[in-house]
Amino acid sequence: MKIGIVAHSSATIDALHRAASLSEHQIAWSCGDVASVIELCGKDVVELVLVDLSMNDGVEVTRQVVAQTPCTVLAVTTDVGEDIARVFQAMGHGAIDAVDAPPRDASNWQLAVAPFVAKLNAVARRIARQRRRQADGGKPAQPHRECLVAIGASAGGPAALVTLLGALPQNFPAAIVIVQHVDQQFAPDMATWLGQHARIPVRVAAEGDRPQAGVALLASTNDHLVLKTADRLGYTAHPRAQVYRPSVDVFFHSVEAHWRGEAVGVVLTGMGRDGAQGLKALRAKGCYTITQDKATSAVYGMPQAAAGAAVDVLPLAAIATRLIDHFASFASGG
Repeated sequence: MKIGIVAHSSATIDALHRAASLSEHQIAWSCGDVASVIELCGKDVVELVLVDLSMNDGVEVTRQVVAQTPCTVLAVTTDVGEDIARVFQAMGHGAIDAVDAPPRDASNWQLAVAPFVAKLNAVARRIARQRRRQADGGKPAQPHRECLVAIGASAGGPAALVTLLGALPQNFPAAIVIVQHVDQQFAPDMATWLGQHARIPVRVAAEGDRPQAGVALLASTNDHLVLKTADRLGYTAHPRAQVYRPSVDVFFHSVEAHWRGEAVGVVLTGMGRDGAQGLKALRAKGCYTITQDKATSAVYGMPQAAAGAAVDVLPLAAIATRLIDHFASFASGG
């Protein structure tokens, strides 16, 4: 993928160039103002433009690049969480995503820039999928059951799930399976309550259920919910030594083992470490992974433990938007 950089600081340009060099992407040019970037995009079209939002006109640069060129914009900022207002402004003008800038210095620099490189690679895949769709006449794929969002939550999870599910559209193209730490006697009422705040159906997961696009299934027993086959859910008492029942880790590992399509792992607010190892397994498989950020988590235990396995650490309000965007190239029409 050919990349252009827009930043005022030569140090920022150098850090972005060095980080991108760790992947197979090529930096074609860099500049520091909107007039130059529009001219350069006309002379040497790139697939992606990295725009530094720390510039006073970073949001305006994003708007003009999206409006006047065929290039895709990835917003870069020192801290996405702290700069979330400008990030949302940039995404409102068409930026495909946002990412923390790579550090300029670190004791283990390659490890420190790994999240930035992972985001570049994820964006490259999204751009490639979009181009395939355009080459096919704009007709989206129809996988339905092949898209899955696996969600784990604990303390503070019910309220977080209301926010997340309530922001998803009725035609959301992925199946959703939720493992919330809750006793089985409360699970049916919780599914009903979540459904009252969502535009998609929410119900408890039964033995033998198939994940379905646009339907959220909630683990509902004190045993572990798992994928027993590529498309069938079920419950198991094993591992019996697992403290959390149902366990997010156990479910995520079953997704890693059996799910054949596109999967996203999400760890929301909660106490403890359940989900950290499972999310790591999903990311190692190439899945997109998200954890809720500290500022919006009621309890920052599970998300903190899993943050190292996350492609993105996001405020709660941004997660639904990111999921919608991620699955856009898989969504059915309408």
